[in-house]
Amino acid sequence: MLPGAVIGWDMSAALALGDALGVPPVAMAELLPVIEAVMVAKLNEQMERPDG
Repeated sequence: MLPGAVIGWDMSAALALGDALGVPPVAMAELLPVIEAVMVAKLNEQMERPDG
């Protein structure tokens, strides 16, 4: 655990969300790591800003 930073997503929850939305599991497995990396970086950037 890293205080004050996002280090990743709950992949079980993300896969369940994809399933609920009708996204094929193969597509989720392919896309989630890329999406997660971008979202984690952006969330951490936002948290570092003084107004974030």
